[in-house]
Amino acid sequence: MQNKPQMLMLDGTDQILKHWQHGTHALVIDRKEISSKINESPWPNDIPVSFRSMTKRKEIYKCWETGRPFYYVDNGYMGNLMKKKIWYRIVKNNVQHTQIRPNMPGDRFQEMCRTAPYLTYGGFKTPRGDRLKKGPILLVTPSEKPCNFYNINRNEWVTNTVKELRKYTAREIIIRHKDGVKRSERIKDNSVAAQCFRDDVWALVTYQSMAALEAMHYGIPAFTMAPNCVQSVANTDLAAIEDPKYPSREEFMNVLHYIAHCQYTLEEMSKGVAYNMIEGMKLYDNPA
Repeated sequence: MQNKPQMLMLDGTDQILKHWQHGTHALVIDRKEISSKINESPWPNDIPVSFRSMTKRKEIYKCWETGRPFYYVDNGYMGNLMKKKIWYRIVKNNVQHTQIRPNMPGDRFQEMCRTAPYLTYGGFKTPRGDRLKKGPILLVTPSEKPCNFYNINRNEWVTNTVKELRKYTAREIIIRHKDGVKRSERIKDNSVAAQCFRDDVWALVTYQSMAALEAMHYGIPAFTMAPNCVQSVANTDLAAIEDPKYPSREEFMNVLHYIAHCQYTLEEMSKGVAYNMIEGMKLYDNPA
């Protein structure tokens, strides 16, 4: 193949991906050239492809099947509570980073805290008084995109999760939905952290939502059911709902330091800084 491209990309009209395209010199192609079930891709499988959103489920699963590397772009792990988003995560060969590297430098996270002071981590909130005795559980439901991606039925998941929780606790369960709620109504006074404070929440339970990260950053335990960026420090067994673990300050700070290196500004994408950081520092999960 003459003039073999270094990077492929889907959806050249996406305003976020245009910055990634500029920084990687990606060639825009039709998604069918990657995900077709009938025809083989005209592009060798060693050429990576990039795209945005979990709606690219077919492409992701096709890449996993064929071994084609891919770069997945989505909202940042942190910094999403401001009026305008600044950072976007870029994940190689997955939709979230699940393997946190030890001993990560903290300079990048500290820089983010200077831009968004609310990101400063205050540590574990030791349960006392009413929260210790009867603080509620916040159950955050998965939105439509991850439900489709992981092939789960949201209503069934909620029903089954509540049923499982009831085996181990009599605490009130507050259900928080994302779909149908405007982003402007999910930030500031109605963010996950704000609700955890307002309702004196004992622990948060979710499928794989960023709400788990937000709750742990606020200082309370979280339970997750699918691969996600805090799985190394979150709980996974609902039987432990009355005695959940919470990581040490050092453990959780290292998670924050690592994922800070995995999300980027549009300028960093355009200048190739994001791609060079990912590949230069090997900021991606190792294959199983």
